[in-house]
Amino acid sequence: MENNGQWSTPNGQLKEKYILAVDQGTSSSRAIIFNRQGESCAVAQKEFTQYFPKSGWVEHNPHEIWSSEATVIGEAMARMGINGQEIAAIGITNQRETTIIWDVETEEPIYNAIVWQDRRTAEYCDELKAQGVTEMIHEKTGLIIDAYFSATKIKWILDHVSGARERAQQGKLRFGTVDSWLVWRLTRGAMHITDATNASRTMLFNIHTLQWDEDLLKLFDIPLSMMPAVKSCSEVYGYTQSALFNQQVPIGGIAGDQQAALFGQLCTEPGSVKNTYGTGCFLLMNSGEKPIMSKNNLLTTIALKMGDKVTYALEGSIFVGGSVVQWLRDGLGIIKSSSEIEALAATVPDTGGVYFVPALTGMGAPYWDQYARGSITGISRGTTAAHIARAALEGIAFQTLDIVQAMQRDADLPLKELKVDGGASRNNLMMQFQADILNTKVIRPRNPETTALGATYLAGLAVGYWKSVEEIRDQWQIDSMFMPTEDRQNVDNVVRHWREAIKRTLSF
Repeated sequence: MENNGQWSTPNGQLKEKYILAVDQGTSSSRAIIFNRQGESCAVAQKEFTQYFPKSGWVEHNPHEIWSSEATVIGEAMARMGINGQEIAAIGITNQRETTIIWDVETEEPIYNAIVWQDRRTAEYCDELKAQGVTEMIHEKTGLIIDAYFSATKIKWILDHVSGARERAQQGKLRFGTVDSWLVWRLTRGAMHITDATNASRTMLFNIHTLQWDEDLLKLFDIPLSMMPAVKSCSEVYGYTQSALFNQQVPIGGIAGDQQAALFGQLCTEPGSVKNTYGTGCFLLMNSGEKPIMSKNNLLTTIALKMGDKVTYALEGSIFVGGSVVQWLRDGLGIIKSSSEIEALAATVPDTGGVYFVPALTGMGAPYWDQYARGSITGISRGTTAAHIARAALEGIAFQTLDIVQAMQRDADLPLKELKVDGGASRNNLMMQFQADILNTKVIRPRNPETTALGATYLAGLAVGYWKSVEEIRDQWQIDSMFMPTEDRQNVDNVVRHWREAIKRTLSF
């Protein structure tokens, strides 16, 4: 006997059910099992290989994406001693824009996954701009032309893999962002779907009609037969066929990682804002039920689709966030582990006039310079590793300020507070600096797993595990709140120097 929250053993003992969050990120795959209180009961994580075949190219092996995710799903359930019978639903959240194409007959990817960070199509993007299609693409998709999005990656694979275009035209190939690939594997090819949030990141989806756009598919020479069916973010799409579970488990929620975090932070009211400090940083503002088309180089994207109701967001994407700390560790060698950076940066009271613009893979919003590269300015004989470490952290916060100011100009809404999540949000020094330069409170939730939690809530709502968003809202609790304390004149001074550092980076 079962209900949405419990199941009974043969002897009649009632046991609790759980929601499984499948969180497939840029550098690792995770599985987290949540209970009804929104608490994580078991976590398993596995890093996978990053491939850099040429300068500016970034790839993943689709088989390794799947195998790493399958491994952590098994580990998480084993740690709790449960199986599919105790999983009420599965929610999926994923790195967005990353592009996978596979053969529908063999189920083999025809090329590695081209990652969202990959810049190989930058020159083609310049050609598109020269053709005068920038405004058309922006009006239909809410996006700007950039190698970041999936469309140019799909075209590149079709153009460069032998026989791919012919097989695509014959209906033998399937495209998917990572969510589509995971659902395909979980259902053993029974379902080729995505959700509206992931679809809105491809540069092929019309965010007004909520359909794959014929004009855009024609522009990029991509057959409609390759594209997945677009679903809402919270519904029972189907059931697992994988041997990972001893029975079929409903898949009930899908959202791209940043939209999942927005929902996990319960930014459900227009004007509410969150920033995820991960590999990159992604700032989203809930803009309500009508899209605001940015005049300040931000993206207009779908935040959520629940039933027939669509919520939109303004988004600013920072390509290099926490990954600048990885570079300080692996490239520069000034720290041995990422966790050391806060202590190192705290050994100096300020950056000593050093400014670090971490454009290691180009500049995202609001500058959108795909050829920009990082710069460190203001170095003197007195500059130490600690000054550079502190400047790297402040560079992340400064980029967030640039996007917040662009959002305020677009939406004409004041920033009341910034909710933060992601690994780097645990850095108290950086969060305090963020509050100081924004001149607003920065709120970090008690449960830092907001991306996985968003997917969990979406899946749970689909199967009635939770009855409403209001029921979920009671679970959200504050861990820390950072209030601005710095003198405004000092803030204005460092922001002015940051602007100068940006100008020098862009003009290099």
